Amino acid sequence: MRFFIRLSYLGQGLCGWQSQQNAPSVQQALEDALAIAFGRPTPVVGAGRTDAGVNARDYFAHFDAEESDFKQPERLLHKINAILPRGIAVYGFYRVPEEAHARYDAFSRTYRYYIHTFKDPFATCSWYYTFPIDIDAMNRAAEMLLGTRDFACFEKKGSDNRTTVCTVTDAHWKEVAPGHLVFTVTANRFLRNMVRAMVGTLLEVGRGRTAPEDIPELLLSADRCRAGQSVPGEALFLEEIRYPYELLTI
Repeated sequence: MRFFIRLSYLGQGLCGWQSQQNAPSVQQALEDALAIAFGRPTPVVGAGRTDAGVNARDYFAHFDAEESDFKQPERLLHKINAILPRGIAVYGFYRVPEEAHARYDAFSRTYRYYIHTFKDPFATCSWYYTFPIDIDAMNRAAEMLLGTRDFACFEKKGSDNRTTVCTVTDAHWKEVAPGHLVFTVTANRFLRNMVRAMVGTLLEVGRGRTAPEDIPELLLSADRCRAGQSVPGEALFLEEIRYPYELLTI
């Protein structure tokens, strides 16, 4: 039987979601915990990759198990959380159809990137950005990212995506407290490094080094070298993954 598992993780010290040799990952930690809990290897498939250091507040993966493994779900949940590292937490399990897929059945994903413009020792998952920025200009530029477009200019070189076309339904900056800003972006899918490159480009607009009106031409160029530098991963959060309602309610 197939199950979805809902979790969150702090990306600090991890190489990202996907298992890699000689580097700690969320996938490997979760598979190790499930193997101990079930007494057998239990591969998991995640909703998508996250880069090294990137955080996830709401993440899903799927795996196959026996119905008998869930006779005491609360005890199982407690056991798995006790095995997992401190920076990874599991919140629940969902019985899903056998063909359900954590990655391909998701219809939208939302990321948020956090920055602060003054030194703040408590902003541990936010990037300290020291340059003055124009939020209105960044929001005018962000509006030009909306719609179904080719986002190749924001994709890390060497990626193997079959298409670089994505549909962005929301992209905006908001000052949530004095000197603390959040960029929110929602799309049906994201390319590798896409959000971090987007943020870097929009910050260039905020500094006045790129005009908001230059964004359409940048997208048409499909040239990664013309976009801004990628910002650090530790301030990026995968905030939400949305699935069809009926998938998680059977």
